[in-house]
Amino acid sequence: MYDYIKGTISYIKNNAIVVDNNGIGFLIYVSNPYSFELGKEYKVYVYQQIKEDENCLYGFKTNEEKDLFLKLISVKGLGCKMALPILAVGSIEGIMDAIERENILYLKKFPKIGEKLAKQIILDLKGKLEFIGVGISDDKVSNEEELKEVLIGLGYKEKEIKPVIAKVNTELSIEEQVKDALKLLLR
Repeated sequence: MYDYIKGTISYIKNNAIVVDNNGIGFLIYVSNPYSFELGKEYKVYVYQQIKEDENCLYGFKTNEEKDLFLKLISVKGLGCKMALPILAVGSIEGIMDAIERENILYLKKFPKIGEKLAKQIILDLKGKLEFIGVGISDDKVSNEEELKEVLIGLGYKEKEIKPVIAKVNTELSIEEQVKDALKLLLR
């Protein structure tokens, strides 16, 4: 089991990054790959999921983000691929607040989260979350195609994304663009 991998970002995909560590490229699925910079060294906290037919790494910029992810996947019916889009919003405090206040409407707006699963999240996690927020990068990127790819990678359909992309400020970093787009999609 890995706790973290420290290395240089050698490739960015729409839902993952490749971290080069001593000549080995680790494919790591992340909530917002464009918050990482190509060629820059990072310490990526990871969770390894091993199944019959796959062996995947899920990565996070902070231990707090990883802890929330681990809590989310402990919920019955909520897997890794459903938990990543929840974290893409980037606000640990917002997610924790929604769970503590039993805000089912907030949770239902995430991709593939229905009322039953939102209630299960609240039932399983209320009163069990005790950590603080995530640091955010300020890298400036203004590419609508990257934003579209990230949102599609998070499970949104192209018809949902098009009107939202037009409203997002493209002068912001790609991470901020994703957050703004997700806020608009969650309305």
